[in-house]
Amino acid sequence: MSTHAKRERLLLADLLEANGPDAPTLCEGWRTRDLAAHVVVRERRGDAAGGLLIKQLAPRLERVQAEFAAKPYDELIHLIRTGPPRMSPFALKQVDEAANTVEFFIHGEDVRRAQPDWARRELDPVFEDTLWRRLETAARMYGRKAPVGLVLRRPDGQTAVARRGTPVVTAVGAPSELLLFVSGRTEQADVELDGDKEALARLAEAGLGM
Repeated sequence: MSTHAKRERLLLADLLEANGPDAPTLCEGWRTRDLAAHVVVRERRGDAAGGLLIKQLAPRLERVQAEFAAKPYDELIHLIRTGPPRMSPFALKQVDEAANTVEFFIHGEDVRRAQPDWARRELDPVFEDTLWRRLETAARMYGRKAPVGLVLRRPDGQTAVARRGTPVVTAVGAPSELLLFVSGRTEQADVELDGDKEALARLAEAGLGM
């Protein structure tokens, strides 16, 4: 049975392929080739991927990622489509779904929304609910950089607190858009912000993202 992660993987691969290796992305300093290399290294080179979390390992990650970015672009796309090797933890369906659903969705939007003629993707309600559950679970982690209180609210009124404090900014939007907002794609996310001017300015200046 197909999973959200598998679907988002294939959609990301399609977007990367369609836009070619030198298209812009929302990831600062990265073209599509760099983003593709990041995805491959993350699930195929655990010896280097630790640099995503551990600062001391970041130089090694940069070197390995540069090596992959130098490979033929078609090869990177193929590696993304076919997924990790069988011995990788990411090859387990449960791990893939937990670790890659949000990762691949966000990176797909990093490609889509960086193009001048992009159009918003319509997501089915089941997937929006899945993204909301992930957002609820990780809200505090996403909001830790916020210098003010931050509340995330769906149009139906469901809320998640990303940061306790005052004054409070409330971000309202679909779960997919809220997820993009708290992950640092603030200018491209379709959310409405409610709060006093000073709080909004402080939040904009500080930025969000993990």
